[in-house]
Amino acid sequence: MTSDLSADAALLQDIDALRERFTQTQELYREVCALLFFRYGVTPTANRLYQLVRKGSMSAPTEALRKFWEDLRDKSRTRVEHPDLPEHLKNQAGELIATLWTDAQTAAQDSLISFRAESQETVRQAKAIADAAITDRNTQELALQRVNGQLEAVTHQLNMLREDLAAEKQANSSLLVRFQEAKNDTVVVLSQLEAARREFTAELDKLRATSQLAEERSRSTEKRMLVEVDRERTALSKLQKETESLKTTLTDAAFEHKQELNTLQELLGDARQRNGHLEGSLQAATASLDSANREIKHIQDQLNAAVSQVGLYREQAQDVRRQWEARLGRVKKSQVAKTIKTKVIGRRLVKD
Repeated sequence: MTSDLSADAALLQDIDALRERFTQTQELYREVCALLFFRYGVTPTANRLYQLVRKGSMSAPTEALRKFWEDLRDKSRTRVEHPDLPEHLKNQAGELIATLWTDAQTAAQDSLISFRAESQETVRQAKAIADAAITDRNTQELALQRVNGQLEAVTHQLNMLREDLAAEKQANSSLLVRFQEAKNDTVVVLSQLEAARREFTAELDKLRATSQLAEERSRSTEKRMLVEVDRERTALSKLQKETESLKTTLTDAAFEHKQELNTLQELLGDARQRNGHLEGSLQAATASLDSANREIKHIQDQLNAAVSQVGLYREQAQDVRRQWEARLGRVKKSQVAKTIKTKVIGRRLVKD
């Protein structure tokens, strides 16, 4: 298809060149007929001529084509002019020469067509090779560009690695210096730790001795407090018993005096009923009643005093109990604190 397009383009170029040389319509059509037939091996037709030239009317290419074939036949006919030859031999010889010329023309035309096809194939192959070479060159250029880009990237990465290596070397030197400083600090800290451990051991021994002494004192104080508490508890129990006994006695006395009062009141009523003759008895009873009232008042005072004494004893007992509970709480707190402190010291010793 590419060869056909190139042949048509060449034909149009040749026709344009003929337009400049031949301005007459018939001459132009005749030259185009010769061009098609002899150079391109195409049998000219009226329609084909008009499509290529497009000049004049449709009769112009027809007339030009007719004259072209007449001229071609006249030129292809060979005349043998010899005075001794008969006419029919002359005609046969002319026809034979014309046939030979036609065959030679046909063979030449076939050879031209074959050569043209081979030339076109060679041109096509050359173009294909050129296109392949161009494609290969473009591919190589792209590959070269990629290689250059990769080379630049590798160069950049190499520079970065060199910078990183220099930074790592500097950091390594700094780390070595810090490691040596840390090693020296570790030696100092270990010596300080050993000294602190010795001080802690001595302090721990002191604390143990103090703790044992405090425990002994605590046990002694606890025993003494228990004895005092038992003594106070016994006294309180005795006081409660005496108070109960006194309450019972006072209650009985009050009941007896109440009964006596009731009896006296009955007697007083009887005496009032009897009126006069019992007045002496009434006075005696009144005196006895006054004496009983005084005795009741005295007993009541004693009872109030006993109740006050019991309240005082209760307050004293409560004060003693509060003091004992406070001492017991302090002792327990001291024991708990000592236990916690002993456990903490023991854990530290276990860790060390």
